[in-house]
Amino acid sequence: MTIGWHFDNSYSRLPKTFKENIDPVAVNSPEILILNKDLANKLDLDFSNINDDDLSKIFSGNKLPEESNSIAQAYAGHQFGHFTMLGDGRAVLIGEHLNKNSERFDIQFKGSGKTPFSRGGDGRAVLGPMLREYIISEAMHFLKIPTTRSLAVVKTGEDVIREQISKGAILTRVALGHLRVGTFQYIAAKQNISDLEILINYTIEKYYPNIKSSKNKALDLLKVLIEKQTQLVIDWMRVGFIHGVMNTDNMSISGETIDYGPCAFMDVYDPKTVFSSIDQLGRYAYDNQPKIAKWNLTRFAECLIPLISKNEDEAVTLARDALDKFEKNYETKWLNMMRDKLGLYGEDKEDKDLIIKLLNWMHKNKADYTNTFVFLMNRTIKNSKIYNNEDFNLWKIKWVKRLTMFNNSQDKSMELMNSSNPMVIPRNHKIEEALTLASNGDLTLFNKLIKILKNPYLVNDNDLEFMSPAPHGDKKYQTFCGT
Repeated sequence: MTIGWHFDNSYSRLPKTFKENIDPVAVNSPEILILNKDLANKLDLDFSNINDDDLSKIFSGNKLPEESNSIAQAYAGHQFGHFTMLGDGRAVLIGEHLNKNSERFDIQFKGSGKTPFSRGGDGRAVLGPMLREYIISEAMHFLKIPTTRSLAVVKTGEDVIREQISKGAILTRVALGHLRVGTFQYIAAKQNISDLEILINYTIEKYYPNIKSSKNKALDLLKVLIEKQTQLVIDWMRVGFIHGVMNTDNMSISGETIDYGPCAFMDVYDPKTVFSSIDQLGRYAYDNQPKIAKWNLTRFAECLIPLISKNEDEAVTLARDALDKFEKNYETKWLNMMRDKLGLYGEDKEDKDLIIKLLNWMHKNKADYTNTFVFLMNRTIKNSKIYNNEDFNLWKIKWVKRLTMFNNSQDKSMELMNSSNPMVIPRNHKIEEALTLASNGDLTLFNKLIKILKNPYLVNDNDLEFMSPAPHGDKKYQTFCGT
């Protein structure tokens, strides 16, 4: 088969501490459900001459590509604040594929059966959550937010038992890498400085070769990740995305959004919004995401202490100095992001107050987060009566006056807003509707959603229904992790 796989499995060459060799567990009757042709093209893979039966075998792991070398990665994690030794309990990395530009991508099967890290679980995944990861990770990509992506979903033909009996599935996840903060926590917990040094050098070689010649690689790696994660969370806040499970094993060293479990997008603006059924205390609420990012980065810094300096006190001081810059850097980036959303050029001392007053009005009046900015761009939305409000109109007068500062033009402001504010996001009720239909074999709505989400900054009047939040109801929307 001339598909074009080109594997170079660098992680597999690391010492045994870092992983376990394990093949996917074969399934009875795999059936290809979705193949991401756009992503396949980016990877320089050609599946056009492969029939559905062979595609099903490939993406279920029943027929592994030549030169692949499947492993389960070892890592740990603070899950809701509690430290646990973990690892890939239901996923295997089959290898690292190089495209024609020598860009490196991890190819991982998620839901591929038991591994040495399964901790009593079955290692399988349910169809609904795998379809959910596919559609939301693709939406994030087209929203211009760093993310893992999904190449394929295969039904396994087997049942998976959770709260109920569900259809099984395997998702093929594509990432720049699957190193996590939790990977460093795992190696640090083993208290083997040699392995920690191997991991730092491997990480820098793979992701951040520009700091290879650094005099203090560990410290500079910390600073790079602080910057990466700050920008990532800013991107989440821009579009109202709530990750839902920001455990340290879900913070990627590559700076990508990873693990689309109980994630969702905020409709009505409320900074305390939580969707995850297991986040009872709101640890990972919308407005807590920057705080948790710093908390996770602090755990990362703790792992690096032995290699930041041989003098522990000095190492702690250097790490703390880097982390102490987080809040100021985050606020600067957040203000600039919100200025972009409002089409504001330049910096005025009243900008923060203008932004906060809009957010407070949205919260008080239960305004939709995404559609408020769409309305300000003079685009058509349904249910715009909420903006016929005295307080909003008074705020808008101040905003319009601010737009004219720094010799700015309205056209320039609208252009900036159009590039910063999506018109359409994966609305929770539409996702649920699409997943229900898809789980019963009807992919019509699922495919239509994918098509619309590929152009989130441009929606025609025929698709206005995809811009509207769910009708108000008494039932609180909840998401689940699928494990």
